[in-house]
Amino acid sequence: MNLSPFFHARSIVIVGASRDPKKVGHVIFRNLLDSEFDGEIFLVNRNAGEILNHKVYRSVGVLPSRPELAIIAVPAPYVLKIIEDCGKKKIKHVIIVSAGFREVGNVKLEERLARALKQHNILCIGPNCLGTFDAHSGFDSLFIPQYRMKRPKAGGIAFVSQSGAVGSTILDLAAEDGYGFSKFISYGNAVNVDESDLLSYLGSDKQTRVICLYIEGLCNGRKFLETAKEVSKKKPVIVIKGGLHESSSQATLSHTGSLAGDKEVYFAAFRQAGVLYASSLDEMFYYAKIFEYSTSPSGSRVQIITNGGGFGIICADAVLSAGLLLAHMHKDNCRALEKALPKIVTIKNPIDLAGDATTERYRIAIEYALRDENVDMVIVILLYQTPLITADIIDVLVEASEEGKKPLVVVSAGGEFTHILKENLEEHGVPCYTFPEQAAIALRGLIQYYSRAK
Repeated sequence: MNLSPFFHARSIVIVGASRDPKKVGHVIFRNLLDSEFDGEIFLVNRNAGEILNHKVYRSVGVLPSRPELAIIAVPAPYVLKIIEDCGKKKIKHVIIVSAGFREVGNVKLEERLARALKQHNILCIGPNCLGTFDAHSGFDSLFIPQYRMKRPKAGGIAFVSQSGAVGSTILDLAAEDGYGFSKFISYGNAVNVDESDLLSYLGSDKQTRVICLYIEGLCNGRKFLETAKEVSKKKPVIVIKGGLHESSSQATLSHTGSLAGDKEVYFAAFRQAGVLYASSLDEMFYYAKIFEYSTSPSGSRVQIITNGGGFGIICADAVLSAGLLLAHMHKDNCRALEKALPKIVTIKNPIDLAGDATTERYRIAIEYALRDENVDMVIVILLYQTPLITADIIDVLVEASEEGKKPLVVVSAGGEFTHILKENLEEHGVPCYTFPEQAAIALRGLIQYYSRAK
């Protein structure tokens, strides 16, 4: 199944383009222009004329050439006619953002749509979806204006969402928090391209390092299980499931027309497929961040290094609560650290570098922790407010992370100054978290995935 045109189409037709800036068809067109899409864009509207100095055609049938992709933004009753026109034009890929199908009880219309797509051998994302976005190519078919919803920078996280509302919110937050995305897909009712097809495509996508899925119900449970088993061998797959409880599962029927099903069945399927289950959207992205940046751990023993005793204690509790172990560094390394560092420093776990910690103290402690055979992972708590830590700390942490011997994460809480530090570190591939609990959960996910993969 070739899904590439949904992200890399060189020619597009927007059916339902409008002069009205508030209309979906206009917003999609504007987003493609603003994202500097350098392919050919055709516009179709029965009233023809011009939109933003671009010619508008009365129908798909009169277009001068065959577009690779059609984006359909017309009311549901008109969609079937557009599909017929696309079929005659030999267009093989469509995104239908239009709502008004199975999710509102209009099952027969969606069944007719499915038959028409099959008849013309057309692959479809949607209906009732937000669209697709590729952060690397800049392709943007989403119908939310860029000034209202920021787009994430290019990176390795792919996010597939059955819900457009969940997807748009996550995109906005991810962009604000500096996450890097490869692709985003809102697939809605999944009339003939479902979550399993998208998962399979992303499993082979070189720009995607970790796949996140928000699902409410599965179109084909067996197909998903088989696909997820294969994809999770290549890269982490993280799932959050909407509609876990009976009352909320009924709500999914009126959202995407998908009945959620028994949660225990889903949990068992996820475990069997090697998929990581996230209990919240926050947890999903704690996992996603560490998988984008980190290497495989050899075990679950964590060494904590801190310049704040209280934060160190909280972190130790978080590590143990997450089911991980506190590392016990080799006695020779502990003795060497005692000689290399001031007496005020506590050489235990956590290693407390004290409130007057310097960049050099961090460098020494991190170096010994990473080379210690009793340490599998390192959490560096860096309270950047203390005065003796210099900007060189970034170089120390980046260099330690780039060695790639063991997973290393940074916990750093604070205001604007700290945010600048974290942005700089993450631009260089060092995963950063605000609180110790977040880092511990992320490391737990790392252990769970790689232990299943072995």
